[in-house]
Amino acid sequence: MEVFKKIVNLLNQLKQVFYSYDDEGFSTAEKEYIDRIKNANPYGIFVLIFGGISFAFGPQYVIFPIITLTVAFFTIWTFDKETEDNPWTFLLGTVLSLTGLYMHMVGAVHVLIL
Repeated sequence: MEVFKKIVNLLNQLKQVFYSYDDEGFSTAEKEYIDRIKNANPYGIFVLIFGGISFAFGPQYVIFPIITLTVAFFTIWTFDKETEDNPWTFLLGTVLSLTGLYMHMVGAVHVLIL
């Protein structure tokens, strides 16, 4: 459990890289306003995008849903209600990934028109 907490703390520290911005030329009021705006969790966006990929290609390549579910499990704990918008990106990405994994298990495939 201690290792899990350390991983979550490391991921929370890495989120600051995504939240940084160049504030040169902004007034103090503008900086305060930008800091008050709720952000989207970058890991949630990753899970949502890869959940869509898992849904589309998971029936053929099971590695996509497995990776997405693993990332979703470890990064859902990085969600902060005070500074971030909502957890729906995690939930939708996880559902799409589980659907792709289920389709792989039952042998169903998409007919993608390219």
